[in-house]
Order: sequence, then C-alpha cells, then structure tokens
Amino acid sequence: MNDTRIKVMIVDDHDMVRMGLKTYLMLDPSFEVIAEAGDGSLALKMLKEQSRDEHPDILLMDLMMPVMNGAEATREILALYPELKIVILTSFLEDDLVVEAIEAGAVSYVLKTVSAEELIYALQGAYRGMPVMTGDVAQALTRGIRQRTVQGEDSGLTEREREVLLLIAEGKNNKDIGEELHISIKTVKTHVSNLLMKCELEDRTQLAIYAHRQGWVTR
Repeated sequence: MNDTRIKVMIVDDHDMVRMGLKTYLMLDPSFEVIAEAGDGSLALKMLKEQSRDEHPDILLMDLMMPVMNGAEATREILALYPELKIVILTSFLEDDLVVEAIEAGAVSYVLKTVSAEELIYALQGAYRGMPVMTGDVAQALTRGIRQRTVQGEDSGLTEREREVLLLIAEGKNNKDIGEELHISIKTVKTHVSNLLMKCELEDRTQLAIYAHRQGWVTR
C-alpha cells in the first residue's frame, strides 16, 4: 500500500505547523509523510544522505525560514534533484516572493489560509507536475513579473520618460517639466500617464518614491 502513496517531506521551522500538517496528511490514504525538516539547509542535507529511492515525491516547503529560506532551498534542491516536486506553503503573498519561488522551480505556491481540500488538490497536482494556484496568487505572480520587467536593466522606459520621471522626483510640476524639456504641458501629461501605467503606480508621489528606490535620483 505504501508504494502507491505520495511520499511527502514537510519543511517548516515551526514544530506545531509540521505536526498539524503531518497529522492531517496521514489521515489521507493517498499520502505518506516520510520526513520533516526545520529549514531548507536541513532538508537538503537529509536528501543528500538518502538514496534516490528513499526520496519524497513532494517537498511541502515553508517560505520564510532561518538558515536557508524556501526559495533558496528550492533552487539548490532542484539543481541536484530535478525530479522532485516542491510546493511552497506560506503566509506571504508579496509579488516578489511569489515570483522568486516560481523562478526557483516550485510547482505551486499555496497560502496557509487555503482549505484542507485545496491543499490536498495542490499536492496531488504537484505530483502530476500540474501547477495549482489560487486566483490571488496568480495575480501576484502576474504583477511581480510585470514589475520585474519595468525594473529591468532598461526599465522599460523611454529616455524621455526617464527624464520626466527624474524631474517629478525633484518635485517639479508639469509646467516646470515642460519648460525644462521644451515640450508642451499636454506632452508632459502624456508622459506622466505612460509612466503611471508602465510602473503600475497611482500618482506622482509614488512615481517619485519609485525613482528614488531605483537609485536614479542622486541629490
């Protein structure tokens, strides 16, 4: 019977979380929890000490852990054992964290607020290599990828848009920007609208903060 079960390793730095997950999964005859680890580095060490026949099918991995977090562990583990499936289970929905975990190779990114049935569905999907994400996670992934594109080396902005953005960061209004760049106020407004759209921001203040965070403003 055990040979037909989906073998799971639970990786989480909280003992009670591991205990709860193990208790629930062991109630389902399709799963067998074969190992636990308190952080990513320990999980990696355990895998190295096992033969491949002893490996789990799935690692159910927390994201924020000491020593080695979930994204780092996912990247290092899959570099050595690409056949393994990793599901991130976390409380965090920040766009950049979702992107980092998926880029590292996680099959799915699941929030700890999901129902038991949704978690089981995600694990079964991961076993088949099928990504499973709730709508809010998928949206965070899309936003994160778009933001990465904007924040790339060329930032996705034209040279003129970059000039307008830097002047906004200096606190100048549309009239001032138009005079300095020798363009009409209407053209300035068009550039500002394009900046808001490309950077996915809502107002000039956020644009100014964005420019400072990118390190484009030196004064």
